[in-house]
Amino acid sequence: MRKKKWMALFVILAFMTSLIVPKASAETVFQPEKFPYKSMQVQVMPEFDYPEDWPSREIPSLLVGMYGTITNKSGQDYDGKIEIPVPAKDKGFEAFLVAEFPEKDKPEVQRPYDVDKDKGVVVWKPGKTIKNNETYQFVIEYYTQSIDVKDQKSFTYEFTNRAETEQLDVVFYAPMNAKDIQAEPKAQENSKNEYGEELYFYQYKNVKAGENLKYSFSYKKPGTESTMEAMSKVQPPNDENHSGVKGSATDQVLDGNGTKDTEKQPIIGIGGASIIGIALIIAGAFVYLGMKANVQSAAKKQKQTKPQVMKQASSKKENKTMNVEAKKDLRKKLLTGKIDQETYDEEMKKLI
Repeated sequence: MRKKKWMALFVILAFMTSLIVPKASAETVFQPEKFPYKSMQVQVMPEFDYPEDWPSREIPSLLVGMYGTITNKSGQDYDGKIEIPVPAKDKGFEAFLVAEFPEKDKPEVQRPYDVDKDKGVVVWKPGKTIKNNETYQFVIEYYTQSIDVKDQKSFTYEFTNRAETEQLDVVFYAPMNAKDIQAEPKAQENSKNEYGEELYFYQYKNVKAGENLKYSFSYKKPGTESTMEAMSKVQPPNDENHSGVKGSATDQVLDGNGTKDTEKQPIIGIGGASIIGIALIIAGAFVYLGMKANVQSAAKKQKQTKPQVMKQASSKKENKTMNVEAKKDLRKKLLTGKIDQETYDEEMKKLI
């Protein structure tokens, strides 16, 4: 009899555990509809730059940066993983950076991440719990080889949000020296930055979950020079209207309080400011962040993929990495107007 009682008790406990465990697990499952976007800015950049391991310059690169701010509307604090849709099955897809903005007036902080190709998402866990009703800001960078090369170079870009989005901005950057540029649908605004690069703007408010936005972009461009390389050869005008980009990447993409202020900065139609001024801010922000991300991501990749090899000849590799970072830092200073061309050339000679 006692044995039967213990058996019955075991069955009851097992049943109750089966009910409790899934519930606890479900609390950490990311549900996109409970994390709507306060804002999302997507920057699409064909032939902007090339990672060091890019297979060939005959294959144009497509770089996409996503700057998002989500709000925890789940009704409770959330300490699980974030999942953001990306075209993981596109040809040559390579996630290059995932970072968050955990503190005001501080730079972005990289996070370890995975790519789930079956679900088509980048997955990572924030450094801290996202409190209920609080926002969380992140940036994702990835490359694809999805540009089709014929008489013209062309590609399509699709954005499907899985949650409601209060403010959505999409910006296409035509490559430097590109001609016969075509964007479909027609851009709401377009302009040139101080380097002569064409920018095409789309802006949306209150985008519903599941709404699909699709764009086609084509152009003609001789050679394989990237926009970053072309910009490094151009000295921007030195006047109060083209004084370079000031502050960090966080300062440019976000407002001074560490949050993106969509009331003060829609990309289009901001009171008292021209579209060219906004274009300069956006372009400078991504140049700074992209270059910074490239250096940081390259270092992170080396640590992740070759921990055994890195132990050998570490001094040579460290010196080489420092040299590469120094060169990119100089390019950043040149592009943001902090140094002139002559200073840039002199400092570069020291690093060769």
